[in-house]
Amino acid sequence: MPMIAVGDSRFHYRLDGPEGAPVLMLSNSLGTNFTMWDQQIPLWSQHFRVLRYDSRGHGESDARPGPYSIAMLGRDAVALMDALGVTTAHWCGLSKGGMVGQWMVTHARERINRAVLANTAALMGPPDSWNGRIRAVNAHGMAPIADALKDRWFTKAFQQKGDADMERIIATFRAISPVGYVACCAAIRDMDQREAIRSVTTPTLVIVGDQDPATPPSAGHLIHSHIAGSKLVTLSAAHLSNVEQPEAFGKAVLEFLK
Repeated sequence: MPMIAVGDSRFHYRLDGPEGAPVLMLSNSLGTNFTMWDQQIPLWSQHFRVLRYDSRGHGESDARPGPYSIAMLGRDAVALMDALGVTTAHWCGLSKGGMVGQWMVTHARERINRAVLANTAALMGPPDSWNGRIRAVNAHGMAPIADALKDRWFTKAFQQKGDADMERIIATFRAISPVGYVACCAAIRDMDQREAIRSVTTPTLVIVGDQDPATPPSAGHLIHSHIAGSKLVTLSAAHLSNVEQPEAFGKAVLEFLK
């Protein structure tokens, strides 16, 4: 897979779909990489030039010591667009990727045509919970928190199916760089975009999972209420709704962007 140097780091990215088609940029959640979008690529790449990348600290992109900030992660996305010659794009981000998306439509709004903010929040506290997670990972690595992920990311009913993508994504989490992970935890801990997103004029779709314990429906409803004219879609899912409801997620995004 191609790598590109952007600023102080190298980023792992992939392009799918026809050259010359509108660009759709995808941003991964905390603890995953760009393969989290695998099930949506066959549909979306029929209509878009899909650009997905491993965000700073994740996957094969560089994991420099932090802390990071949401602004830093947003500037990474803008710089990646510049490096690849992408003037404007649609945006789809889930969880942390949706937080970066909120920064994009408030600080780089001229670069984003339409935005999808999925299973995300404008504020995700309390800080002590993030500090505790950072201490645990610094002391013991990723293993102690990996076991609790399934109940946050997937409903019990979905877990019982034994889905192969679910197991692959959990394995991806176990292999992530602890340095990059805790640096991104600090970015989320320090984020508060509740007032900034009131200024958003970009057409926006907010997707929530009705059983999401990580970014509950109320978090998505707040974003929806603060962004005038935004649309809201609720899926029967926990946190990684695009994995649990791949077809419904893919179609909802496509209908909004088209």
